[in-house]
Amino acid sequence: MSSNGPDGPQAPMPAIHEERTVPVEHDADIVVVGAGPGGFAAALQAARMGAKVILVEKFDMPGGVHTSGLQGSAGAGVGGIHSELMARFADEGLIYTATEKTHPDWAGNPLSHYERFKTPGDPFTRMTFNPEGAGCVMSQMLEEAGVTALYQTRFVDCVMAQGPGDDRIRAIVVENASGRQAITGRIFIEGSGTGELVARAGAPFVRGGGGQPDTAAWDGVARPIPGGLLWFMNNVDFDAVVRHQRDAQDPLLEKVIAEAQAAGDLPADLYRPRMAGSNIYGDFYIGHPTVDMSPIAADGTYCFWQNVPYELALHMDESAADEALATRLLRGFVAAEAGFLRKYVPGFENAAIAGVGRYVGVRDGRHPVGEHVFSLEDARAERRFPDAVTRPMKKAFHWDGHRPYEIEVPFRCFLPKKVDNLILTGASLSFTYDTIFMVMRNFPWCSQTGEIAGFAAARCIGQKIGPKELDWSQPYF
Repeated sequence: MSSNGPDGPQAPMPAIHEERTVPVEHDADIVVVGAGPGGFAAALQAARMGAKVILVEKFDMPGGVHTSGLQGSAGAGVGGIHSELMARFADEGLIYTATEKTHPDWAGNPLSHYERFKTPGDPFTRMTFNPEGAGCVMSQMLEEAGVTALYQTRFVDCVMAQGPGDDRIRAIVVENASGRQAITGRIFIEGSGTGELVARAGAPFVRGGGGQPDTAAWDGVARPIPGGLLWFMNNVDFDAVVRHQRDAQDPLLEKVIAEAQAAGDLPADLYRPRMAGSNIYGDFYIGHPTVDMSPIAADGTYCFWQNVPYELALHMDESAADEALATRLLRGFVAAEAGFLRKYVPGFENAAIAGVGRYVGVRDGRHPVGEHVFSLEDARAERRFPDAVTRPMKKAFHWDGHRPYEIEVPFRCFLPKKVDNLILTGASLSFTYDTIFMVMRNFPWCSQTGEIAGFAAARCIGQKIGPKELDWSQPYF
């Protein structure tokens, strides 16, 4: 491996070759890598069907971006484990609901992340759950089902075995407080959210890079849809914010932003201008020209977004250097924005940072290539599949002006090419970027696909067959 320096390419870095014996510490029927909504539901469902399940999670709780990442998106249950989760969260008092009654000046407010395009005074319902409390509930559910959950455990690599057709995963290698160890299993489930298990297993994938901006200035670099870091502030007096917006005629806070910039209290690239062009990924993902917030968890508490600058073209799912740069940059943005809000924006004088996500979320990572790759053309044609995992679902595709289609997703989208005993879930399903990004990566869908994957894996264990031998002919949902 060579490195680049200020004077161009440098000499290759030396390589260290080591040989070590990695002890097998666990063996299971089903091994799940990643405890986001997909991995969580897969492990839970498979264990409830009697399979021996081990779940590996790099953070300290299940839930992925919705708990460790602070997204906390609640809503009506869509069936199965997702409905059960929403009911458990409600029973524990973890769900917070904002409406036009609790936030009369929220709909149509340009500071609102989700409701900014509504007409002022419009009715709305924004439901969220407390991420930390939700992680505790999800952990308890796994415990009740008999899942062996290994938290603070990082997936490192795969040990592969050649087969007569596709290869098989023999074991995964992980690392935690006990050191490096191996976990063997019969079937493995991809729940990382970034296709990490797919990549280590040697299955094919398309690198993140999505559609590029249709502008004369585009330089041809494949830039992923930018990832983001979520963070909370509590003790915000939003009524006072609204009074400033109205009385100072400053709805986008442009006047106080200019004041802070002139005083040197804001980094130049915090509120950077939006890009333009027909393939730009929408108002939510390219820079923050103003404050971008949403009520969450409790009265006076709001979630804020910091997005990776699109122009940096960071691939955080593949590059440790990119991941480290994004984390340093966005943590700095969080500190700068919080300081600006407290000093310059009425209503934030007594606010404080209440939490920052444990990681920068990846929106456009690896896209595995499965036995079928679901595309926008499949949606537009409303294609039907004999191995559909759900009955026809009405989904509005943002790339077609929010036009809704009735779609089915085949089980083959759960089956990666070239690996026989691996099942995909959630954001790592075999979908093109334009279908997975805007439509098919939310909490309900990831939970549903995880439940389907866990069900399929447990059935395969019971029948002593591989996932690609499973006869799937009836929708699950």
